[in-house]
Amino acid sequence: MRLEEAHRRLNDLSGIPFGELFSRNDMDTIILNKGKTGQLLELSLGMHLSSSNLDFEDGELKTNKCDAYGNPRETVFITQISSIIDELIEQKPFEYTHLYEKISNILYVPVCKDGRPENWMFLPSIHIDLTRPQFSQLRNIWKCDYYSICEQLKAHIENGPDGFIHTSNGTHIQVRSKDARDSSGNYHPIYSQIYRRYVSNKNHAFYFQKSFVYDIRRMNGR
Repeated sequence: MRLEEAHRRLNDLSGIPFGELFSRNDMDTIILNKGKTGQLLELSLGMHLSSSNLDFEDGELKTNKCDAYGNPRETVFITQISSIIDELIEQKPFEYTHLYEKISNILYVPVCKDGRPENWMFLPSIHIDLTRPQFSQLRNIWKCDYYSICEQLKAHIENGPDGFIHTSNGTHIQVRSKDARDSSGNYHPIYSQIYRRYVSNKNHAFYFQKSFVYDIRRMNGR
């Protein structure tokens, strides 16, 4: 399925409580699986539940927990950086990065989770395609964020007291820690081939900050 089709389908369902969209059995399945938004989307789009991430043919899905007015309650995960740390240190051109691949064509879907699960609902989604002229402002913001974050990470490694990367912020995008202990109780440190050493004692990831949500809503008149 392509993003535009998913965008149309989801907006037709926006504002309808989940209790009216899904069967009792489906709701029980969702609750048992900790309310994973990807499963809700798969069900609403007529797709089969699967353990894989819900990505579309031509772009990425970005969901977010929000209140009934669409105000964000969380930041939005983009992608982990452990495998791309050296391209960030070297400041690979933005348009050729893994980050750009992940954010160049996205469907942002706010999900209101106020009250009980049967009262949750999708709110109108926003399709962002950085190749379109109307999104040139966002493209410029994210490009500047990328290069600023690369500089911040490099400064942490070379000049910081512990030689590790730390939270780095742009206008919309940030890098911060995202990791969970494995079965042995260990985190997943990041190793740089450039510096030939570990540059973090745990994994980190790119996120959209809440400012991203407020700005794209404003740009879309919401």
